[in-house]
Amino acid sequence: MSRKEEIETRTEQLLEPIAQANGVSIYDVEFVKEAGEWYLRAYIDKAEGVNINECVDVSHALSDALDKEDFIEESYTLEVSSPGLGRQLKKDRHLAGSIGQEVDLKTYKPVDGCKEFSGVLKAFDSDTVTIVLNDQEKIFLRKEISVIKLALDF
Repeated sequence: MSRKEEIETRTEQLLEPIAQANGVSIYDVEFVKEAGEWYLRAYIDKAEGVNINECVDVSHALSDALDKEDFIEESYTLEVSSPGLGRQLKKDRHLAGSIGQEVDLKTYKPVDGCKEFSGVLKAFDSDTVTIVLNDQEKIFLRKEISVIKLALDF
């Protein structure tokens, strides 16, 4: 397990009882470096969506727990938020919860001359993701997908 994965896993373990106490679920935790700065991001959610007060409450409790455990050597900024409407589907649990929904998928390299696809998520397994495009199923290798997210429908 990489240092990044270890930090994400330990943070998620600290966050679990905090999320439960606040009536929210954990959507994702990520530890990323952007423009030379480290960010520890916790995404929380619930069926009717989260509000700013829930994000603030979870942020304060998580910050206290992280300060107490003190296992992150790097200086970082903690952010707690909703995953948003166009949320990325990074994990199997995200994909499972999105079966039957419209998704936008991008590949690293062109597939049939295209790198961007929109369709309904039909299925997935450890190696592939299947979406329905124009009434036809299209199977993508997961290792070829750069991002898959819920489509924004305005």
